Amino acid sequence: MKKFIHKQIILLITYFFIIMTSSFAIGPESNLSYLGIDVSEWQGYIDYEKVKEAGIDVVFIKASQGSNWKDPYFEINYENAKQNGLKVGFYHYLTAVNEEEAMQEAKFFASVISGKQVDCKLVMDYETFQGVDINNINKISNAFLETVEELTGKQMMIYSDLSNAINVFGRDLSSKYPLWLAYYGNRNNIEDIRTNWDSYIGIQYNDRGIINGIRGYVDEDLYSEEIFLEDNKNLPNVERPDNSEISSETIEYIVQRGDTLSQIATRYRITVREIAQINNIQNVNL
Repeated sequence: MKKFIHKQIILLITYFFIIMTSSFAIGPESNLSYLGIDVSEWQGYIDYEKVKEAGIDVVFIKASQGSNWKDPYFEINYENAKQNGLKVGFYHYLTAVNEEEAMQEAKFFASVISGKQVDCKLVMDYETFQGVDINNINKISNAFLETVEELTGKQMMIYSDLSNAINVFGRDLSSKYPLWLAYYGNRNNIEDIRTNWDSYIGIQYNDRGIINGIRGYVDEDLYSEEIFLEDNKNLPNVERPDNSEISSETIEYIVQRGDTLSQIATRYRITVREIAQINNIQNVNL
């Protein structure tokens, strides 16, 4: 009898372990069938004919950042990518520190991409939190995502690295918005890692890609078919918020003794990766 009870307990524990690990295992939603890149001003002028010939199917284009900065290459990236038959998506780099700023940025993003024809889900790139606590990060994210969806009628998704997918963005967000994951290691190593998503529909697997038609490095991605919108009609016209004068200024900053890349990135509300990319910095710790 004791042996029978012991076996039952072992079976229950084993069953519980299988359920828990399978519930949190993260992998692609479906086959990663589409090759992609994501681009911004840091790539400069891109020859999209050569990019298409290199086998790229999808390009995500940075449209805007904050409440008034429009990527200076946004329009030309969009036009040339479309002309060469690539599927196009747009992303916004969020810098808000409260919900009001998040809604303002959402309105600005929607105005920048206004009237464009988009093939892919729209993207929130929120990765520099400037001391905001996790609870408010999720509130800010939700305010931005809901406002963009309301203004555009298009579905949103979240770009996140593995750490933030585990520790920052909560289940409320992951239950409503699919994930575009940034992870540069062996994807088999994350299949049993617990995150707040059960799957991803895109993965940024390399930030040092070399693609014909692009000078320097570019991010490389793989996407499943869920990345695409069911309705890819033109975005509605959205007026620019009254208090946001569009800026596309490139800032030149001279590094001072004691500076770190993370401090500079936080000050100018961009990422360390972007600074390293445009300045060809191989080791971000030096």
